[in-house]
Amino acid sequence: MFDKLFQAQQKAQEIKDRLDHVSVSGEAEGGKIRVIASANKEIKEINIDPEFLKDADKEELEELLIVALNKAITQAENISQAEMAAASQDMLSGLGGLGNLFGNK
Repeated sequence: MFDKLFQAQQKAQEIKDRLDHVSVSGEAEGGKIRVIASANKEIKEINIDPEFLKDADKEELEELLIVALNKAITQAENISQAEMAAASQDMLSGLGGLGNLFGNK
């Protein structure tokens, strides 16, 4: 039992490490504002087109940054959930008949 728990912890750490190296992005205003993050939802970069910045006001910039950030976070969350679901499926299939207790076949 402890072996399985240790393996699950190791697998979770492997997934986290892998997600650290997966980049996602979110854009607003046709790519004039671009946010790059890791799939672990850590913001790595924010790029704002200098031409856009010349004419943008503070409120507009803040709103568009929120849009781009939320898009990047949503994309990161989707990737993270897919990785965790795949890992969970692998672990449940490794339990033999016990996996059926949770509705998996």
